Amino acid sequence: MTTAPQTAMTTFLQQEAGKELIRISTAGSVDDGKSTLIGRLLHDTANIHEDTWEQVTRDSATHRGGDQIDFALLTDGLKSEREQGITIDVAYRYFATARRKFILADTPGHEQYTRNMATGASTANIAVVLVDARKGLRPQSKRHAFIASLLGIPHMIVAVNKMDLVDWDEAVFNEICKEFTDYAARLSIKDLRFIPMSALLGDNVVQPSENTPWYQGETLLHMLEHLYVAGDRNLVDLRFPVQYVIRPNQDFRGYAGPVLSGMVRPGGEVRVLPSNQIAYVQKIHSFDGPLEEAFPPMSVTLTLDREVDVSRGDMLVHTHNLPRRANQFEAMCVWMDDMPLDRETRYLLKHTCSEGSVMVSDLRYRLNVESLKRESAESLAVNEIGRLVLHSDREICFDSYEKNRETGHFVLIHPLTHRTVAAGMIINREPEAKLPATMPVTRAAEPRPALRRGGVPVAEKQARAALAPITLWLTGLVGSGKQKVALGLERALFDAGRWVTVLDGKTLRRGLSRELGFTNAGVAENLRRAAETARLFNDTGVTVVAAFVSPLQPLRAQVQQIVGPERFIEVHVDAGLASCEARDEEQLYQGARRGWVTNLAGIDQVYEPPTSPAVHLDMDRLTTREAVQTVLTYLHNLDTEKTP
Repeated sequence: MTTAPQTAMTTFLQQEAGKELIRISTAGSVDDGKSTLIGRLLHDTANIHEDTWEQVTRDSATHRGGDQIDFALLTDGLKSEREQGITIDVAYRYFATARRKFILADTPGHEQYTRNMATGASTANIAVVLVDARKGLRPQSKRHAFIASLLGIPHMIVAVNKMDLVDWDEAVFNEICKEFTDYAARLSIKDLRFIPMSALLGDNVVQPSENTPWYQGETLLHMLEHLYVAGDRNLVDLRFPVQYVIRPNQDFRGYAGPVLSGMVRPGGEVRVLPSNQIAYVQKIHSFDGPLEEAFPPMSVTLTLDREVDVSRGDMLVHTHNLPRRANQFEAMCVWMDDMPLDRETRYLLKHTCSEGSVMVSDLRYRLNVESLKRESAESLAVNEIGRLVLHSDREICFDSYEKNRETGHFVLIHPLTHRTVAAGMIINREPEAKLPATMPVTRAAEPRPALRRGGVPVAEKQARAALAPITLWLTGLVGSGKQKVALGLERALFDAGRWVTVLDGKTLRRGLSRELGFTNAGVAENLRRAAETARLFNDTGVTVVAAFVSPLQPLRAQVQQIVGPERFIEVHVDAGLASCEARDEEQLYQGARRGWVTNLAGIDQVYEPPTSPAVHLDMDRLTTREAVQTVLTYLHNLDTEKTP
């Protein structure tokens, strides 16, 4: 038989579970009264335990003197904070009212702790920015307002605090509102509100103030309880990253993860990225049993109607509502580590449930938060904000942060220290589709003396080879026939007495270049490595047949410089786009036209054919055997010309 206390407790727990959870972040300059406001809010909503209140009363007398309660002590937990009177770390407080539950983050006000402020505000629904009525809008208040806007916080409340110290002057309040509104016009703030208050005295915090008859608006608590935040969630774009594959037995295969956005129901069609396999949701499993639908911020397990290849880091989406997929993206980043940004370091990337590595290929600019002006910079120091171009080692699925906060943010981690060095927000900008014609290959070749004095000299190795080693560089579109021609040349040259090997993109990307993507920088670096490898083979007397798309003339020119002009022979394996698509066994062209493959030469990537190749092979007319013979004839004539 259920007792009355048990029934009352069950009812209470059910009511608490049904309340909407709101996350709040406070911001503002040093000594604007953020911690005091939070303490007053907790006190006036009866969310302080008696023992905590007694401790605060004693500490107020010890640290501040007098009988007045210092409400800031309810949140300023660190000893160093209490001694300095500033907030250093992010202090979290939890409280509830009859309508909602709240997680409130008291973030630092000093410029030195901007990274802490960004951390505390990253998940907030509402930002409360405090402004000291005596001092007006200060640079740090602007900084925090900008960061709140950058983090996509949809609602911002500007609390003009310490109005009691300016005799509740309405003109002061109006002037601050005007100045802040002018500044916010350059930011992306969807909902901006103002309120005059005194956190220390409690005016307009929980109860309306009699000292502001000219203010007819709501109190702070009323705003927090009634702001409509349900519409802020993205319920359109299904993004379900797989966090864990559950396989307790052979009869069950489930995919567990958070519903970051959108909604999913049994019977719904989903696409698995990056494999592009399509399946239907069979069931939605939760701790409480099967569900008819799942939505943010729920974490559930999905089972599909058929077995597909799904692993951690993959993402389930609606078939006709796809995220962007690329190796390259641009983002605004808050640098959070004492060690500055290093363009040569490959940082670890954590995005949704996937992990990888990225290189910072470009620092577009550093942003002056106070003036919102862009400044040129070579690096970012701690607490600085800049716009970066990043190249991932593999394709990731993402949305712009403006469209979807959950799939548009990431963190960078240093590979050695494992410290979080940056938090990033992906901007709504498509990655560059084409390599610029002036794009340099990384680290150009330079004249280099021999590194080894003893052993077998290079000239002696080459002399033992039947014929002088060369590099045949086959360039052309995917599907033009480069691979078959290269293999045919390898056989023919070997039979003719040469030491010979074949280099191609697939071989290098399985080993030497396995971490490189197909972005602009990835293509350039892969070709540099191929050229360096060909040079090493030639130095040991081995002829190299290299088959690479190598889309741009400057890239091929630098390959020639690395290998050596006297060894480099350029062969253009030429075929029309239609015939290349017909021979494309991997269906890369089809994928590029559907947006699944990016930076494919001939589709969304420029291809510059050689202007004067040593050998031109028209693969729309020649067979592979005829093409091989054409190259062999050229080499025979070349050897004849060199023979005295």
